[in-house]
Amino acid sequence: MRRSLRAAWQKATSVHEKIVFGAWLKYEKQGEELIADLLATCGKCVEEFGHIDVASMLPEDTNVSSSQYFLSSDNILSRSVTFRIGDENIVCDRRKMACLSAPFQAMLNGCFTESVREDIDLSENNISAAGLRAINEFSMTGNLNEVSPNLLLEILIFANRFCCERLKDACGRKLAAFVSSRDDAVELMEYALEENSHVLAASCLQVFLHELPDCLNDDRVVQIFSLANRQQRLVMAGPASFSLYCLLSEVSMNLDPQSDKAACFLEQLLESAETERQRLLAFHQLGCVRLLRKEYDEAERLFEAAVNAGHIYSVAGLARLAFLKGKKSGAYDKLSYIISSGSCRPLGWMHQERSLYCDGDTRWEDLNKATELDPTLPYPYMYRAASLMRKQDVQGALAEINRILGFKLALECLELRFCFYLVLEDHQSAICDVQAILTLSPEYRMFEGRVAASQLRTLVREHVESWTTADCWMQLYERWSSVDDIGSLSVIYQMLVESDAPKGVLYFRQSLLLLRLNCPEAAMRSLHLARQHASSEHERLVYEGWILYDTGHCEEGLRKAEESIKITRSFEAFFLKAYALADSSQDTSCSSTVVSLLENALKCPSDRLRKGQALNNLGSIYVDCGKLELAADCYINALKIRHTRAHQGLARVHFLKNDKAAAYKEMSLLIEKARNNASAYEKRSEYSDRELAMVDLEMVTRLDPLRVYPYRYRAAVLMDSQKEDEAIAEVSRAIAFKADLHLLHLRAAFHEHVGNVMGALRDCRAALCVDPYHQEMLELHSRVNSHEP
Repeated sequence: MRRSLRAAWQKATSVHEKIVFGAWLKYEKQGEELIADLLATCGKCVEEFGHIDVASMLPEDTNVSSSQYFLSSDNILSRSVTFRIGDENIVCDRRKMACLSAPFQAMLNGCFTESVREDIDLSENNISAAGLRAINEFSMTGNLNEVSPNLLLEILIFANRFCCERLKDACGRKLAAFVSSRDDAVELMEYALEENSHVLAASCLQVFLHELPDCLNDDRVVQIFSLANRQQRLVMAGPASFSLYCLLSEVSMNLDPQSDKAACFLEQLLESAETERQRLLAFHQLGCVRLLRKEYDEAERLFEAAVNAGHIYSVAGLARLAFLKGKKSGAYDKLSYIISSGSCRPLGWMHQERSLYCDGDTRWEDLNKATELDPTLPYPYMYRAASLMRKQDVQGALAEINRILGFKLALECLELRFCFYLVLEDHQSAICDVQAILTLSPEYRMFEGRVAASQLRTLVREHVESWTTADCWMQLYERWSSVDDIGSLSVIYQMLVESDAPKGVLYFRQSLLLLRLNCPEAAMRSLHLARQHASSEHERLVYEGWILYDTGHCEEGLRKAEESIKITRSFEAFFLKAYALADSSQDTSCSSTVVSLLENALKCPSDRLRKGQALNNLGSIYVDCGKLELAADCYINALKIRHTRAHQGLARVHFLKNDKAAAYKEMSLLIEKARNNASAYEKRSEYSDRELAMVDLEMVTRLDPLRVYPYRYRAAVLMDSQKEDEAIAEVSRAIAFKADLHLLHLRAAFHEHVGNVMGALRDCRAALCVDPYHQEMLELHSRVNSHEP
């Protein structure tokens, strides 16, 4: 998303788009100031989306050139004209003043009384003598020098009234230089909109947007955006009006989707829409906000408009409104029509939505279908688990909720399992889940937001045996070794709250687990806390290196590791340098350097958890270099200190020694020991015949339907059997809930194979949206594109 937004910013066709997209990127990068600071310490400047010079980027707004107006000598009484302002007379050049605008031309050289007079009274035109003198100076030099802001505002109003476009443009550009704060922008935006000053309005807009979201807490700013009419939107945002209100509505909905400002901005979004696609998006989003605000009639009108424009999702809004009005069967029928009409392929959310409007077996059928079509939806698992719990089927309920928690760490699912454990009075398991919740979301509130999770933890904690710091380390070791990631998270949380163990180290371990659980934002938050709680400079540098590495700045991460090593030779510094170097360098000659770094790491003090990981990584390097005996030694030593994942590396060694049976057996040991073992089943499938591989891969899909390889393997088998339609259907099954690049690539190739050029092109283009530089996709797209009819 950010890459697409950055491309929009880079390719902006107007200064207004540049302002809006730049502000949007800045908003998306909130909280990343530390990364910019760390890069600065490495001598690298991060891409900034700061203020731009609006005046220099907007062309001069001159509808009338100065050469258009001319005077014939027959109509001139004299070359000068005197304008009277109160008691003061200002002598001006008649020809120069006439060139300012058509009204001045008509007044000074037309058929008006003033055209033959040498003295004209302008006292009633709200211009001061100082202002007129500045205008006279401008008429002769084309510049407004040494003019105060207040006088510029006076001239701006006068210029707009007398259609002096060049003068008005010059005033706007001068005033734009004075917009340095929100207060300035609020005051000057009013003048800019009233007097149609595009440069000034864009400058004020830039100040507002660069203060998002804070500026939306200022009623003055909200009023400007909410009350702008079509002409004022054009002055303020030009061709980027729709994009502007897309941004404003997103920010306001993130703050409070039921707020008046969210509704107002979406109304403006709808008014700014120029295409059918823009209108249907605005109709739907505004309908959602009206529904949340319980404005049901208006929400219904908006959803109907969206559906009529082709927006299928809005049917869900209409169904919910029908249900709220007591028309349950009507709500069911609306979803049934979409599912069976053939206008689109049925998706998981449609069946989930329809399940809300039926009961008994019919509801279960819909929820099962929803999970079949989209196994990532949490609600069906939660409903089935809760229903089983009501029937006193405790094991069935836990098994059902564990199905989704095995591959998706959804907070609401952890909360439900926590409740199950409370009912069972299994307080140890309950505390484990609530501590995992607090790790992911420290401010999380349970029971529909009524109770803070931290309060419930305090209550449950009274029923759980206390652990010493040593007990906690032993528990962490046990859980880490059995690949129980949620259990490990819980132990680390407890240590952070209750023990005197070094917090920097604990937060770092926490970040590693969160990355493994596919929670990158929470992992980065933990890394920041690790840095904050580092007990030494060399430790802090390591965490800074990981922060940079994890945000794509590998070279700078390496530099931090080297700085840390210069201060103190530590396990983590050597490990970071080895990891980053192995990942960033394509040169096979660097393998010896990585080996040396990992050997140095292993010589430094550390615990078994980290040393096991280092041995595992060292084994992988040896395998890549063809040194299988050394690799096997590393994996065996890692297993001796219970680094369970080393079974996978050892299996690879067996396979490369042509001992496929031993490799299969090794992976079976990992499956037995690991609590989270979907990846182990997947890897074991590589060491068996096709029939057993298919069994293992079916298990992988049950345990973790987000893993892509099983779908690709099954599709390839089907394609080999010349079952093209079934192969495409298998890949499509996964793409419906995960638009993975490799899946899109495979389906595009299948479409090409069967001669479906349009289908292949569609998938190529979708994949290139995910990764515009994927070489194989570019080649396939080029090849298929040449066959497009």
